[in-house]
Amino acid sequence: MKIISKLAKQGKETATTYTQAGRQDLADAELAQVEVLESYLPKQLSHEEIEAEVMKIIAEVGATSMKEMGKVMGTASKQLAGKADGRVISEIVKKLLA
Repeated sequence: MKIISKLAKQGKETATTYTQAGRQDLADAELAQVEVLESYLPKQLSHEEIEAEVMKIIAEVGATSMKEMGKVMGTASKQLAGKADGRVISEIVKKLLA
């Protein structure tokens, strides 16, 4: 699952690069491959669903400040593995602990 997720993420980044370079034909081909890869992955959570899960995790861990972000991120990364992008989880944790 991690490998497929990584390949899908790389494909999206590559498509963005192609689009910026004016090669929409290559970007479309890359996005088609990403679509196939994503069909094998579990459904991704919405931003609101991730935020709700992170709020629960913060309550479970008892985190109250940014100093405890590592503790929250460790738990959140394990619980949301394959369901949410780590970068999005990190942004939400930072926002909620700030």
